[in-house]
Amino acid sequence: MSTHDTDYYAWTHETAEKLRQGKFHEVDMNQIAEELEEMGRSERHELKNRLIITLSHLLKWQYQPKRRSNSWRLTIDEQRIRASQVLKANPSLKPKLGETILEAYLAAVPQAAWETTHLAKSAFPPAFEHTGWSLEQILDEEFYPES
Repeated sequence: MSTHDTDYYAWTHETAEKLRQGKFHEVDMNQIAEELEEMGRSERHELKNRLIITLSHLLKWQYQPKRRSNSWRLTIDEQRIRASQVLKANPSLKPKLGETILEAYLAAVPQAAWETTHLAKSAFPPAFEHTGWSLEQILDEEFYPES
């Protein structure tokens, strides 16, 4: 077993040091390529998670106006900031934002339904396109849907 399989942290430091020293023949380039691809996937995953939380809270905001709270507003605001930070740090994710938000919405609906006490998943629009919200609105700090 390689250090990669038994102690990932140690493997990253050992590999980085070998690269700095120019010991390329001692480095598993395929493993490095896989790790780089995984790093890219994790950035997209981070964006998607931020959008799931944002969308689920926007759904709750719209469909449960009597339960609106500062806590919900703060969560929406924080997740928008974090999603924007991910996009700023990874501008190549912007063209994938439409696809990512569609995926995030599918996860946000059950989360919103689960976190509420009186609404079933069927109470929410079946797809993001049916919400009437734009991609820009989702990240707009001034946007809060009406009921």
